[in-house]
Amino acid sequence: MPALLSACSTLPSSGPTRGEVVHDREGQKIMGFQIVEISTPASVAVAAAAAAPQGATLRQLAAEGNVDLIGPGDILSVNIFEVGAGLFSGGGATSLGNDMGTAESAGVNGVVVDRDGAITLPYVGRLIVAGHTATEVQAMIQRAMRGMSQSPQALVAVRQNVTNTVLVLGVVSRPGRQSLTLNRSRLLDAIADAGGTGLQRQEDMIVRFTRGGRSIEQLLSLINTGSPDDLVLLPGDRIQVIRRPQTYTVFGATKVSQVNFDNPALTLAEAMARAGGPADDRADPSAVFVFRYARAEDGTPVVPKPGDAGTPPTIYRIDMMRPASYFLAQNFMMRDKDVLYMANAAANRPSKLVNIVNQLFSPLVTAKILLDNNP
Repeated sequence: MPALLSACSTLPSSGPTRGEVVHDREGQKIMGFQIVEISTPASVAVAAAAAAPQGATLRQLAAEGNVDLIGPGDILSVNIFEVGAGLFSGGGATSLGNDMGTAESAGVNGVVVDRDGAITLPYVGRLIVAGHTATEVQAMIQRAMRGMSQSPQALVAVRQNVTNTVLVLGVVSRPGRQSLTLNRSRLLDAIADAGGTGLQRQEDMIVRFTRGGRSIEQLLSLINTGSPDDLVLLPGDRIQVIRRPQTYTVFGATKVSQVNFDNPALTLAEAMARAGGPADDRADPSAVFVFRYARAEDGTPVVPKPGDAGTPPTIYRIDMMRPASYFLAQNFMMRDKDVLYMANAAANRPSKLVNIVNQLFSPLVTAKILLDNNP
C-alpha cells in the first residue's frame, strides 16, 4: 500500500492541489506573489482597488493648448486691401467703392509656411509666422506695410491646415489625418468622424492615445462622452483604435481553457459558470484561485524584478464550499488576462491509480470470462 500511495504523486494531473498552491514556498520566493483569501466583502473591495490599472486613465494626459496657431507646412491665403493708389493697384486688383474712396484689394493665395516658420510677401518681405494666429499675422502685415500704403488692411486665412491636426489610425472606417477647429473636438468626436469602429464590439476595442511622447491605453467602452477621459484634442495627438478581445484563461478541473469577456464587467461567479464550473468528479470547490498581475498604465502586466518594491503578483483564493462565497463571487470582478484555476481534489490521485490498474487488468479478466463461457 505505501508503494501504491507514493506512486500517486507521479500520475498525470491537470494542475496542483490546494496545498501545493498555498505552500509553494519556492514559487513565492522566485515570483514574489502573495496569496489573498476572498472571505469577506472587505477583501473583495481590497482586490478591486488592487486590480485597478496603475494610472491607466486617459485623463492623465489632459492638457491645455491652442488649436489655431500657424506652423510649418500650412498654406495661407492672404488678401490685402488699400485705399486709393496702392502698391497692389493694377489690372489684377479688385475695386471696392465707398464714400471714403476706392479700395483696391489683391489676393495672394497658396502662401506656404516654410520649415523655418516664415512666409515671404511682395513689399512686405519675410515674416516669421509660426506660433502666431491668423489674426496676429494680419496685424504683422499691416504694420509692415505702414508708410508704404494708405490705410492697408489684411485678411489672412489658413487654407490648408497641417499643424493643427490629429492622426486617427487602427480599426476605424476612415483612418487618416483630421484638422482641428476652434470648436474643441474631443477624442470620441475624432473616432466618430473617422467612421467609428463599424460592427466591432465596443468591449473589444482599446484606445491607445499618444500625446507628447507618452501613451496610455484604455477600453473604448469605458470612455464616456464629455468625461475627463474623453480628452479635448490638441495638435499632434495620435489616436489608435486596436481590437484586443478581453479574455481570461481557465486551468485545472474544468472543461474550458479560454473564454472571451461578453462585457467588461465580468464577475468571478460568471467566469466560473462560463467555464462549466468545478468538475464534480475532479475539482476541489474549496480551492478556486485567480492568478493576477498588476497592470502598468499602458495595460501591460507588471512583472516585478528581484528586490523590486512594486506591486507583486497576487493569487486570490475563494472557498466555494461556503455559501457566503457565492455572494462574494458575484462582486469580485475579473480582469483581462486573469488566470482562473480550479484546483484538483487531493483525493483524486488514488482514484486515478485505481482506474489505471483497472484498465490494465480488466482486459485479462474479460478474456478469462470469454474463455470460460466458450470452452
